Amino acid sequence: MRKTSSTRYYLLLAAALLWMAVIFFKSAESYQQQSLRPLLSSWFQDIDLTKSMPHVEFSYDHDLVSWQDPIGLIEFFIRKAGHVSEYAVLALLWSLALLAKPVKVVIALLTSSIISIIYAATDEWHQSFVAGRTGHPIDVAVDAIGIILAVIVVSIVLFLRAWIKRRRIS
Repeated sequence: MRKTSSTRYYLLLAAALLWMAVIFFKSAESYQQQSLRPLLSSWFQDIDLTKSMPHVEFSYDHDLVSWQDPIGLIEFFIRKAGHVSEYAVLALLWSLALLAKPVKVVIALLTSSIISIIYAATDEWHQSFVAGRTGHPIDVAVDAIGIILAVIVVSIVLFLRAWIKRRRIS
């Protein structure tokens, strides 16, 4: 293996492990420490959001998310977007690290997905021990959306790179 790919592998591996630590420490914070409600309330204090919100109501893990609580609805979508993005980053880092090794692309992407899903599940379990937090299995599914998106992006980039390389050769 070339020295540069070995260095790249260890840097990306360190980045993936560091990102896992960030996720762990953020998960150890209570809901009150992470709540966006005070910030959102200050931003929208003079606006009646119920007039401009779509009348959407649904149950998420036995809790009602409703347009009648617009700050709660906005916070819900921000928090779920956070789940998707943090696990997309994790899967991307693991994918890039594993692709720096001489392994098949399918194996690297599958392995990064498995590592990320297992970490998502253990993260939800970890949250069940944090005061004011709960671990929700459905959040692992939300995390999986980010993981799948990252794998799709990596696959598309690798496909396009190979396609461009073939076009240059021919």
